[in-house]
Amino acid sequence: MFSFKIISNQKNSKARTGIIKTKHGEIHTPIFMPVGTKATVKTLSAQDLYDINAEIILANTYHLYLRPGEDLVKKMGGLHKWMNFSRPMLTDSGGYQVFSLGQDKGYTKDATFKTSVKINDNGVYFKSHLDGKTHFLTPEKATKIQFDLGADIIMAFDECAPAESSKSYFKSAMERTHKWAEICKKTHEKLLKKSKQSQVLFGIVQGGTHKDLRKQSAEFINGLDFAGNAIGGLAIGEGKEKMHEMIEATVPYLNKNKPIYLMGVGTPEDLFECVDRGIDMFDCVHPTRMSRHGAFFTEHGRKNIKNNSFKSDKTPLDKNCSCYTCKNYSKSYLRHLIFESEILGLRLMTIHNLSFLINLMAEIRNSINSGKFLTLKKNFLRKYQQALS
Repeated sequence: MFSFKIISNQKNSKARTGIIKTKHGEIHTPIFMPVGTKATVKTLSAQDLYDINAEIILANTYHLYLRPGEDLVKKMGGLHKWMNFSRPMLTDSGGYQVFSLGQDKGYTKDATFKTSVKINDNGVYFKSHLDGKTHFLTPEKATKIQFDLGADIIMAFDECAPAESSKSYFKSAMERTHKWAEICKKTHEKLLKKSKQSQVLFGIVQGGTHKDLRKQSAEFINGLDFAGNAIGGLAIGEGKEKMHEMIEATVPYLNKNKPIYLMGVGTPEDLFECVDRGIDMFDCVHPTRMSRHGAFFTEHGRKNIKNNSFKSDKTPLDKNCSCYTCKNYSKSYLRHLIFESEILGLRLMTIHNLSFLINLMAEIRNSINSGKFLTLKKNFLRKYQQALS
């Protein structure tokens, strides 16, 4: 049921277009995937997601495991039925949230936990951010939870070490991730044999900010022959140049006939730079989170609706945007809604920001297919970054 076909490659770039086929529909790559952490993209309905042409969305294993629990979701028919969303879905393994939300005060300098998270080769002990109860999450359990949630694409359980970790800790976390990846794959294969469910598992490359570790991890994960491969542990404070270096150190060692997914990245400039480096799939909470703070994307950079200059502005958020928000509402009205903390304002801002990225990715795909991606990238970033400077 799952397949990936490359459609076009951009000359003098690693940018490419493709089609991923799943039981719940096709995904055109490169693609940006809105994040529905708790089985909802905040403020939006399934119809809103169809209207902005979201071809695939994410849900979060950590949050859904803690509440309401994967057993209830399975009982209700799985995520697709429960959410009334009929298009493809992906769930992350919960690893990142365990290592971020599960901490009291974070890592010490050598990347050992001060308090609530304890890691060993079998799994992770962590305290719920909801009630403080201790849980033990293993690669077997993370895989089973995702299997029961029923997403089309699920992720192997990994350890995401913080950007300031020592090389020795990055290496240990990478080796643990490799061991867990093998366990996740075997567990998933066993689950599939007992079920008619159509679902695939992606592996995750770790290795921190060290090229040799990234190469080693990419070769190992690639050798396990997952349906797709993800690059994890980036965009967590290491800086843009270092992130680009790690992508360049990783992509050459991953199977080009499988999707390559960069986890947790999704600003306009990042999308262009990382598509150029061979990435097919992206996700990020940034566009929905910034919507709730009044920030919005335009082709001339990121702006904030709370700016006083928008108080009497009759124009849309972006004159070239065709989303529902921009076709129907002015900056003046949206500014009023945000200042009054009206739910409609949050919804309209979210519709725009997600539409902006989804439409931008469609434009990127068209430019690759026509051989004009590098020109589009140059022209877009010139306008966008000039506004940011």
